[in-house]
Amino acid sequence: MQELSATFSRYMENLYIPSFNAVTKTDIIEVIIITFMIYAVLVWVKETRAWALLRGVLVICAFLLVAFFTKMTTILWMAERLISLAVIAMVVILQPELRKALENLGQKNIIASLFSLDMLKPPVNARFSDRTINEIVKACVEMGKVKTGALIVVEHKQPLTDYEKTGIDVDGLVSNQLLINIFEHNTPLHDGAVIVRGDRIVSATCYLPLSDNMLLSKELGTRHRAGVGISEATDSMTVIVSEETGKISVAYGGRLHRGLSADELREYLSEIQDKVVEEKKRIIWKGRVKNG
Repeated sequence: MQELSATFSRYMENLYIPSFNAVTKTDIIEVIIITFMIYAVLVWVKETRAWALLRGVLVICAFLLVAFFTKMTTILWMAERLISLAVIAMVVILQPELRKALENLGQKNIIASLFSLDMLKPPVNARFSDRTINEIVKACVEMGKVKTGALIVVEHKQPLTDYEKTGIDVDGLVSNQLLINIFEHNTPLHDGAVIVRGDRIVSATCYLPLSDNMLLSKELGTRHRAGVGISEATDSMTVIVSEETGKISVAYGGRLHRGLSADELREYLSEIQDKVVEEKKRIIWKGRVKNG
């Protein structure tokens, strides 16, 4: 505890904090550059798996602050000894993301990416529309009747950019005809997963991580294990149509729900639509009209 306090005091003494009167043009430029660097890092973190890791680190930091103010010396001693190992572990875990970030640094226009027009788009009321849900449900029911295997990953809050890059760009509006055509036998795009972001199919033939869960039934094939695997790694929802039985399943949060009907599938997709706030507003509005 005393060592940590002494280290913090030495750091604050050596920290250079210029006075307001001594601020120069160089200091202003330096602040602007650092601000843009921090912003670029946060944008990169949000588009990769590092976002979930960062939230976990923030939780640990909050716990260490509580331990600091409550004088939990043993926990602080352990944290001080393990911090160097934690930094190395983060570098190892994020090695693929760091490599891609360095590659993109030399390939993309940094200024254009910072001032992307996507920042000017107004927020949407839901992640995807009711029409998208109906189209996915209709496609799955039709493919289930003829036993056409399908693997549809619906993005939620966590971006699926890393998995999207493993497939072929589609960028088409979600429709049951397009989904059925993609997963039709002997077509170039039928093998792999389809990723849905919002109301559009962004990519097809994507590779997904397989689940190592030993509790899954042995009769399940690679398609189901891939659906569970992506639900374990992200907060996405995966719709699976079995090629052997034609049954519809949903993988979410590492759990597999099998043998769903069209209405049950529609309910599951509605859970990640994030439309609750809008529905509450509509109910209140109706009540006001009725009372009026």
